[in-house]
Amino acid sequence: MEDSLQTIDIRQIKALAPMIDEYSIGDDFIIGEVSGRRVEKNEGLLKTLQYPVRFDGYLIFFLKKGHFSVDVNLKTYEVNENSLMIQVPGNIIKIASYKEESVAETELVFVLISTEFMSGVRFDFLKIFQEGMRLLDDPCITLDEFQLSIANDYFNLARKIVSAPLENKKEIIGALITSLTYLSADAWKTHVNKALEERGSSNTTRLNQVFEQFISLVSEYHTSERGMAFYADKMCLTPKYLSKLVKQASGRSAPDWIDSFVILEAKNMLKYSNLAIKEIVFKLHFPNQSVFYKFFKAHTGMTPSQYRNG
Repeated sequence: MEDSLQTIDIRQIKALAPMIDEYSIGDDFIIGEVSGRRVEKNEGLLKTLQYPVRFDGYLIFFLKKGHFSVDVNLKTYEVNENSLMIQVPGNIIKIASYKEESVAETELVFVLISTEFMSGVRFDFLKIFQEGMRLLDDPCITLDEFQLSIANDYFNLARKIVSAPLENKKEIIGALITSLTYLSADAWKTHVNKALEERGSSNTTRLNQVFEQFISLVSEYHTSERGMAFYADKMCLTPKYLSKLVKQASGRSAPDWIDSFVILEAKNMLKYSNLAIKEIVFKLHFPNQSVFYKFFKAHTGMTPSQYRNG
């Protein structure tokens, strides 16, 4: 997918959040925690995440205390205490809501890994994670006491390694990440299996599989493909049957989901880029500006120019 949404990486996060307690290896790896007023004072990062952005890398965070809602690919999830959340490159992320009066009470542990650094880890965690996502309604894992203890040991060890004067620091951390991904994958698989057992419905499982696969494809191709025939063909289904399954799984029509991604993309181009509207029309594969104007106004109540100026 063309990179038109605002994309942030580790370097930008460090610049936006100078109050973060962090240990890093250049712009490839960062591990740390924020709590109390340090969360509240990272105003630049909080403001940025209130708009949809893509993080160029892997994001793992554990919420020790507090609560907030996060949008991932236009779906809202609740993040509660003792929740572990993992995000992979390409996901569209936005903080949906949080209580300002409770921000100062938040305690958050985080690990950020660049895509390039993660490519050296010999473990296909991305595949395991995405397959699990197709089966679940919630990407958050609540860790048990044993998992919490192990995760805390990894966190403390990683901080010691990063802060130590070691020549092969990057390679050592890479090996530690490989080990950590096996542990995370184990926790993730346990979470997936438990959720499926509790649900006990093969029909619901099938619906979620279809829906998550559809959303993944829309996230990748929405800038150029808006017809149901394209997505149905990719999934080896008929357009009518795919539309029915998406409606049953989400309560929204498949074309509505596609349009939502296109509008999100258009809004971000208008907000974060200096592209002329005719260039946005070209990038989003609309036949002409008139069609784009009508589409945008029908969904937002304003013209692209009004949205940009506002």
